[in-house]
Amino acid sequence: MQIVLLTALGVGGATVIGALGGFAFKKISHSFSDIVLSFAAGVMLAAAVIGLILPSLEYGGESALALPITVLGIFCGALCLNFIDKLVPHLHRLAGVDQETHPDKTEQLNKVLLFVMAIAIHNLPEGIAAGVGFGTGDTAEALVIAAGIALQNIPEGMVIIAPMLAAGMSHGRTFVAALATGVVEVLGTLLGFFAVSISSAILPFALAFAGGTMLYVISDEMIPETHAHGSERGATYALLVGFCLMLAMSFYLE
Repeated sequence: MQIVLLTALGVGGATVIGALGGFAFKKISHSFSDIVLSFAAGVMLAAAVIGLILPSLEYGGESALALPITVLGIFCGALCLNFIDKLVPHLHRLAGVDQETHPDKTEQLNKVLLFVMAIAIHNLPEGIAAGVGFGTGDTAEALVIAAGIALQNIPEGMVIIAPMLAAGMSHGRTFVAALATGVVEVLGTLLGFFAVSISSAILPFALAFAGGTMLYVISDEMIPETHAHGSERGATYALLVGFCLMLAMSFYLE
């Protein structure tokens, strides 16, 4: 339990680390951000497939329902985030609204806070994915999954700082808002762990569900964002490097 709690704090704390970097740099080039985010996408992709989806099939055993349960879990996870996307704006679309329409400070702040809320909501299933990984009992694999999510949280934490400062929020309130998005991920990690611990029967579905949420975030948010600023080639290779790194870690940790 101690390692789960420490990992939860680490996953959520990665957002705070990124936020502190956002205060330090404020202006981060799209090229650098895209490379880092693509690397994190590759790590998350490997973690989703190797650490969640394949174990979902393994824990299903020889049952004829093993594959259908895994497929159902993947689609349920993706549909869950699709539903969330209907409730909150896409992160990359909302992040550029103030630059295009030049609203007054009040309207701009409202949009920025909505942007932050969108990130917080998206962080919940990511935290659940990390927690469910520990539910398998394979600590090494769970740490790989958590590492992938944490890596993605660092650039995410960096990009939410500048819009809030530009909207007139104080440094203190900006940091608290960024911290809140990390706290959501900590809660998600604990929720995922306890849900699986209470009933191991739901483990195959829970693993696949968590994997589906990660695949959705990678495909719907991360890859389009990293291919939108002219750094497509570098982003593609960064994704491959991240994927192969996690592949190697998984291979040598077995």
